[in-house]
Amino acid sequence: MSFHTGSSPSERRRAFRQGLRSGRLLRFPGAFNALSAMLIERSGFEGVYVSGAVVSASLGLPDIGLTTLSEVSEAAREVSRVSALPVLVDADTGFGEPLNAARTVQVLEDAGAAGCHLEDQVNPKRCGHLDGKEVVPVEVMCRRIRAAVLARRDSDFVICARTDARAVEGLQGAIDRTRAYVDAGADLVFPEALSGASEMEALRRSTDVPLLANMTEFGKTELLGADVLEALGFNVAIYPVTLLRLAMGAAARGLQAIASEGSQRDLVPQMQTRAELYELLGYEGYTDFDRTVAGQ
Repeated sequence: MSFHTGSSPSERRRAFRQGLRSGRLLRFPGAFNALSAMLIERSGFEGVYVSGAVVSASLGLPDIGLTTLSEVSEAAREVSRVSALPVLVDADTGFGEPLNAARTVQVLEDAGAAGCHLEDQVNPKRCGHLDGKEVVPVEVMCRRIRAAVLARRDSDFVICARTDARAVEGLQGAIDRTRAYVDAGADLVFPEALSGASEMEALRRSTDVPLLANMTEFGKTELLGADVLEALGFNVAIYPVTLLRLAMGAAARGLQAIASEGSQRDLVPQMQTRAELYELLGYEGYTDFDRTVAGQ
């Protein structure tokens, strides 16, 4: 029985670093709460992602830079509390100027995260797969990255630089920014909204830094299999909103069935059972602990 995972943040950060050096693809599905993070770990993935879009949606808000550092760090803390996997956090633009980005890194370190990514959009940002984005000058983003690198207290905490330049400055702009961000100290680069494998391959050829692929649904990037991404030389794949979309789709269909049929009876075979939920939570361990404390 454990209220928290048994691994330490430093162990999870070292595992993330080792994974980035391994040459294999690390798969980070997005968790929409602590329970879904536990399921991600149980299902054999290499990491957990905390998506800014998911945090926003969970608060009933669009992903346009309305969330705060406190809200994002609390989501990261709840996920990190229960998962032995490295947790990568979407930190938007760092929630302000370079000083804010520096504080963001330390707050996320305290929350147990293994890394975060900062992006080069103008604040307030937009969803990376929508039109109408703007990016800050390269030197502004480099200051964000340098501030984040200097602020971290654990050298294994991964600083990832996300660039949204593909939609604004074209592929070559994204390549040029990738190189600049690596020079500024980024450990990992997230080129957002590339069109597909050919652009991914071109960007991979341009740098030897680890690269992250965003496999979000309904976006501008072709959904590629893990084997293809690994062959392209990408190091991390995130699936940021997949679980939330699945859950909300099932919830909507369930509510429609109850409204039209008057009962959820026909939906029961589709549900996680009580026994499955209790097993995931380790329910019996808590009960045994309580008995021990009571001296029974």
